[in-house]
Amino acid sequence: MIDKILTVRTLALKYVGYSIILLLWINGKSAFSQTPSTHAQDLDLSPEVIKNSPVLQRWRRKVPNVLQDIRNDPSFRSRLRFGYSHSSTGTGINIGAEDIFIGNSRFTFSGEYHNTFNGQHVKYGAWMNYYLRPLGNYINVAPVLGYRHLENEGYSTDGVNIGAKLLLVLSRGGGADVSLAQNWVAPFSIEETGLTKLSVGYAVTPKLRISTDIEQQNSRRSQDSRFGVFVEWMLGL
Repeated sequence: MIDKILTVRTLALKYVGYSIILLLWINGKSAFSQTPSTHAQDLDLSPEVIKNSPVLQRWRRKVPNVLQDIRNDPSFRSRLRFGYSHSSTGTGINIGAEDIFIGNSRFTFSGEYHNTFNGQHVKYGAWMNYYLRPLGNYINVAPVLGYRHLENEGYSTDGVNIGAKLLLVLSRGGGADVSLAQNWVAPFSIEETGLTKLSVGYAVTPKLRISTDIEQQNSRRSQDSRFGVFVEWMLGL
């Protein structure tokens, strides 16, 4: 009698075990067969939310490569600037544009005009920058090519401007950055003039920045240093 009871108990345990294994297999197969939706229209969102969200509309068309976007979306902003500067030849005003993007390329356009109130120092020019690394990088280097005209204490020079620019982005989207630029005007000539400029900028609103420039001008005829404070209006976004 005892043997029969043990046999029935053993069969019951085997049945329960097989049943549990079968249920786990069925549930596992069902879970693996379901894949999460990657489309915004499949999410539990109202049409108004999708309509008012450019990000969701973009995801509906195509799932973006986020890493690629971070690498290529510019970490800095195009800017228009106006400021006041002081140099050894006098005080004056500066107006200019910095890093105006040209399409989706790595080329940017910059230009400036500076004049002291006493007319002793005049400087203007325009140049192109080509950033060697993807624009989303926090550190970038750009060769510079353009034209500049310089007048300082009775003499003037103008010609081709060549140089290089180092950009260090401290906060993306124009929040804060530091740049160091070295340029030569009329290189390899007797009137060759070197320009070294350190710039620091910091955003005080989503559109407005305060920046400072320290510039040293060296030539065979004279030397001059300049310090400027600027208000910058950021373009885009």
